[in-house]
Amino acid sequence: MALYARSLSSGERQRLEHLQRTNSRETPELAKRASIVLLSAQQRRIHEISAAVGLHPINVRKWVHRFNRYGVDGLYPRRSPGRPRLFDEEQRQAIIELATADPHELGLGFAGWSLQRLRSHLIKQGIVTKISAETIRQELLRAGLAFEGRRWVHS
Repeated sequence: MALYARSLSSGERQRLEHLQRTNSRETPELAKRASIVLLSAQQRRIHEISAAVGLHPINVRKWVHRFNRYGVDGLYPRRSPGRPRLFDEEQRQAIIELATADPHELGLGFAGWSLQRLRSHLIKQGIVTKISAETIRQELLRAGLAFEGRRWVHS
């Protein structure tokens, strides 16, 4: 069974033509998606549209389906929510402050922080509920810290 874009309202057709013209330089992908829908509305087949716009037929089908379901707004890129943040900025600051603090001054029985000691202390103090040593290392590097000797210092 052939797949085509549903009938376009005059407003949708105008919007799609506008996207096709004005976004060809700014966001060429959006212009390409508008072209897909306009060609499909002219009863062009998926493989024909695919050749015309230079996209795989699977992707052409995806954009026709998205248009049929969501209208013109469905052609805009959706931001993937990604992985939720593990901790907030306040927790991030606490990690950095702890890593740059002298363990002796905190009354701890060791002279330097290892990533495992930082992890254990952060969890024990209730700063985070869980965190990996690798995540701590990445956060400290992101904050511009470097491990020198037995201490994390600003590089």
